[in-house]
Parts: sequence; C-alpha cells; structure tokens
Amino acid sequence: MADARGREVAHAALLVTLHRSGLLAFPLLGRLLVEFTAPQLGQYTGLFAGTLEPAQGGIEIFVLTNANAGHRNLVEGQVRAPGHGHRGALPVKRTANFKERGRELQSMRILGLETSCDETAVAVYDGTAGLLAHEVYSQVDLHAAYGGVVPELASRDHLRKVLPLLRKVLAEGGGRGGIDGVAYTSGPGLVGALLVGAAVARSLAFAWGVPCTGVHHMEGHLLAPLLEDEPPEFPFVALLVSGGHTVLARVEGVGRYEILGASLDDAAGEAFDKTAKLLGLGYPGGPQLALLAERGRPDVFRFPRPLTDRPGLDFSFSGLKTAVVVALRGRDLDDQMRADAALAFEEAVVDTLVTKGRRALEATGAGTLVVAGGVGANRRLRARMRAMGERAGVRVVYPRVEFCTDNAAMIALLGHLRLSAGQRDDLAIRARARWPMTELAPPGA
Repeated sequence: MADARGREVAHAALLVTLHRSGLLAFPLLGRLLVEFTAPQLGQYTGLFAGTLEPAQGGIEIFVLTNANAGHRNLVEGQVRAPGHGHRGALPVKRTANFKERGRELQSMRILGLETSCDETAVAVYDGTAGLLAHEVYSQVDLHAAYGGVVPELASRDHLRKVLPLLRKVLAEGGGRGGIDGVAYTSGPGLVGALLVGAAVARSLAFAWGVPCTGVHHMEGHLLAPLLEDEPPEFPFVALLVSGGHTVLARVEGVGRYEILGASLDDAAGEAFDKTAKLLGLGYPGGPQLALLAERGRPDVFRFPRPLTDRPGLDFSFSGLKTAVVVALRGRDLDDQMRADAALAFEEAVVDTLVTKGRRALEATGAGTLVVAGGVGANRRLRARMRAMGERAGVRVVYPRVEFCTDNAAMIALLGHLRLSAGQRDDLAIRARARWPMTELAPPGA
C-alpha cells in the first residue's frame, strides 16, 4: 500500500499469544523478534516500542490474547514508531461505522471463510454483483489413508492453505480495499479447524476496520440456493442433508426457522459413510457408495425405510447399517454383490428423504422445497425429489453441486445477509463444536 508520498508502506496485524509458561513470543514477518516474561496486560504499550522500531515502521495494530482464556480476551493497543503521527504515536485503527463509508448496506462486499472440517474455502460476495470469486481446497487425499478426518491434521492443513487461498480470492474479487465486512464459520465443526478461520477472519476485520460476524455452517447450507439465478422466495421448506445433520425446517426468513423434524441418531450422510466402510470403500464413503450403486441390480436386496410407517417428520438411519450387516452376513462379497447392496441402501435413504419431504410440504402448505447439504449432491435424490415435486405441483430447488459440499460462497452470502441487516460481533473469536439451529435468531434480535 502506498502512502500520500507514494512510498510503499507495509501494514500488518500482529497476534501475540500469552502462553501457559508466562512468556510472550513476538513474531513478525517470519522472524522471532523477542521473547520475554509477560507483564500485566495493561502495562505492555511501552514494552513493544523498542521491539518494533528496527523491524517495521508501518505497524498499525496489534492484538494481545491469552490463549488459555477461551479466546475471549482480545486486547487492543497502540505502538510507538518514529515518524508516524504526533510524537511518534500511532493510534489503534478502530472498527469504522459502515454508514460513514457512504455506501448502501445492501451493496456490501463480504469476505467469507470456511474451515469447519476438511475443506479450506474463501469467497467474496457482493450484494449487487453477486459472487465475485471463490476457491475450495479439499483435504480428501490427506485423510484418505486414515479412512476419515483426523482433526489435528485438518487444523494444520487449514493453516497451510488459508492464506494462499485468501490472496488468490482477494485478487480475483477486486482486492482487499473493496471489502466491507468479513464472515467466518463459527460452528458447528471441529474446534481446531474452526479456530483457524475464526482467527484469520477476526484479525483481518480488525486490521481493515470493517465489521465481522461468525455464522452457522448449516444455516449457510440452508441458504446456499440464494446464490442461484432464480433463488427461492421465503417462506419455504428446507431439507438439510449432510454428514452430521438431517433436518427438515420451515424457513420464514434469515434466522427464522421452525424445525419440523431431525435425525434421532445417525444423519443420512453419516449412514452413507458407515455403510461405505462396511462395503470396503475408501474415504469419502458417500460419493464412492453412490458411484458403486450405479452398477447395482434392483430388487436383489431391500432395506427398511426408517420411520416412514408412522406419523412424524423425524429421521433414523442407524438401523440401516445393521440391516446391511445382517443381509450380507455369510455371503461371498464380490464386486456385484457389493454394488447390489449399495444400490439397495441408497434407494432406502432416498425413499425415506422423499417421503419425509413430501409430508413436510403437505403439513406446511409450502410451495417450495429446498434440498441442500452434501447429500443434496446425490443424483438419485435429486431426480426423485424433482419427480415428487412435479407430481405435487411444488418447486424443488437445489444449489449447484459445488455449493452442496462445504464452501465459502454460502458463508460470504450468509455474512452479507446478516451484516447488511446490522448484525455485528465484538472482538471475541468464537468457535463452537456443537451449535443447535434452534439457537439461531434473525439479525439484530
């Protein structure tokens, strides 16, 4: 960035962590500048002055946090560097009131970060122009050798990938100068992975002086169809089907959800993954099982359709895994037999989801059904839901396949919907492994 005289001035946000040992390690631009015994949090201002002078004259902000205090004690400060401002004092850059920037809230440009599990994703969404740029890096190859996600490896890989993706997306999305707000996935997910995106997002927002908010991962999936050219209109019924959640909800607006039914045990995606492992398939199991099912013969096996023989909109998929185990016991599991079992399993899950989706439409009188989440990319489910919608005279809407799986486009979109409605978070870095959708509320509520 150039200053008024055209000189290149480096700007950085520094995160200084107070470790359990009572020492502060102070890194800058890849170098360890100083390590010392930590003073009281209110006595640090002069301590950094001599440290910063020889290394970097353009530091605007630093953030001091005690890593053992639940990431809720970020402290603002100022540094003194020669030649910057009155008597060398460089004040903290405060978060600006967005209205003072002379733009309509609805045209906000939002940076979104998603790091809830095994995809690192960054996107820029503009309220007027739509999605400007998005990138997703998948950790599938990293975790395949272990047959599932290893949380520690996932967190470390997010650290390696998030900044290169961020630079690329910002370059494609018009640069950081146009960013009016930052949104990140705050939960649910793997805490270590969530903290990577949360820390980067909160630090960037603080450094840039723009508002920031943590958003709900599943709410992002639920509203992902709003990215499409012909988005659904509120109200509608939504079926969220992913690795950890299967939920039917009536959607009245952003944050206004009535849960109609949910999985009582295994979610649909979880059942896919467990059954894939039983069939000897690798990670990720769901897509591989669906691919194997394409070669299956119909009516060789028939598995139960859980809870479809009684009223209600809840789901239960744990018994399907047991049904597969019992059906295959004592059989010679050649490739064809495995394909037949995969097809029967997939048919059972799809029939159950279609039946419950139809019941939800009938119960609410809604004219639109949104199907979102990772399992929403399943081709058999899409075809059956579409056929059901045509028979019932209702519209069935899906996001693009690339927006069914984890992505930052939906996070940036959701961030726009909430930030443009006035939602603002404080400086806390929030990550929640579990976060019931029943706790969500409209922006500003």
